[in-house]
Parts: sequence; C-alpha cells; structure tokens
Amino acid sequence: MVDPVPFATYTFVMSITPGPNNVMLTASGANFGFRRTVPHILGIGCGFTAQLLAVCAGLSAVFTRWPALQSTLAWVGAAYLLYLGWQMLGHGETEARAAHRPVTFLQAALFQFLNPKAWVMSLTAASLFLPRELDARVAVAYIVGLMGLVNLPCVAVWALFGSALRELLERPLARILFNVTMAVALAATGVMMVTSRAVVPLPSFFAPDQVSACSSSPDTRRSHWSIRSSSN
Repeated sequence: MVDPVPFATYTFVMSITPGPNNVMLTASGANFGFRRTVPHILGIGCGFTAQLLAVCAGLSAVFTRWPALQSTLAWVGAAYLLYLGWQMLGHGETEARAAHRPVTFLQAALFQFLNPKAWVMSLTAASLFLPRELDARVAVAYIVGLMGLVNLPCVAVWALFGSALRELLERPLARILFNVTMAVALAATGVMMVTSRAVVPLPSFFAPDQVSACSSSPDTRRSHWSIRSSSN
C-alpha cells in the first residue's frame, strides 16, 4: 500500500516556502485582492500539472540532450520577474494601480515552465515518489492528484496573506515601501534563478532509449518499469 505522508510532506514544504510563485502571489494579493488573484492561483496549479505530466512522459530527457535549454529558460524566467518588479515600482498611486492588471491564468501557467523551483519539484516527484508498485498510469495520476491537492491551498495562503495587507497599505508611503520590497524580492529571486539551477535527474525508466539496457539486468527490472509493460 502506498504511504502518501512522505510525498505530501515534501510537497507541503516545497509549496509553502518562499519562491517565485509565492512572491508574485503576495504582491498580487496586496495590489489587486484575493478575488482578482484567483486566475493566477489556478494558472499555477494547471501549469504545474502540465509540467509534471510532461516530466513523467520523458521531457527531462530534453534537458539531458540540450543542457543549454535549461539555462535559457532560467534567464527568460528571471527577465519576466524583473519585468514584474519594474511594473510594481509604478504602483504608488491609485491611478497607476488601476491601469495595471494582475497576472493572467495563461501567464501563470506558462511561467511554471520557466520556474526552476517548479522543475525541481516535478523532477523530484517523478524520481523519488512515483510508486513503482502501481501501474504507470495509476502512479502518475496519484502523484499529480496528491501534489495538486497539497500545492493549491499552500500557494493560496500567500495570496490571502497579501490580500490581508491591503488595509495596511492604503497609505501611499506604506504601499510604496511594500511595492519596492516586493520588487526587490522579485529581482533577488530572478538572480537566484540564474545562479543556482539544481536539477534532480529523472530515472531511466522514462527514457525509451535506455529500456533495453534496463531490461537486461534483473535488479533493474525490479526497480524500474518497462515501457512495454506500462503500455499493456
């Protein structure tokens, strides 16, 4: 029987701790309120689900073949965070805030493919927590469903936290200080994205060109799925 506690604990810790998504959600909740931030929250969930499914389908092999692609994604993601931070610096006045729009559902979903923390979570989930005793499709559905159930409330907490600060930020000076702080946090997160890109290698059972090598070893057959068996 699969014990969900270790995976749920890992997902909770990774989801609730500060990162690009949570910094953006805090700023959005404070500037636009929780209701207008909901598409951002749902976009994170859907984008991360798509990313995790892609990893389980073997997308990590692309990074192995073209390592420069990971660096490119990190730089693009960092540039996007810097852009958001620059926009926040113009939110000192009510008119400026009204002219600005929160991150959309699609933007939030696409950003997950530029977010190194999301990649680490997806690759770790597939490499360490995917139940080997289950059928491949059932195992993938298990980690996708459990991660979604844990991750969504965690990121929503950050949006609620930002929304709770709205009354405190009614004073222009307080809002300016908050936006400057969030802009600096976004910039710092962007710098960390391009200076520390940890990647957890995905096990070989998702690499089709390694199936024959895996199947030749009895120990490997016991520890990894075969592509043929998962397709039956």
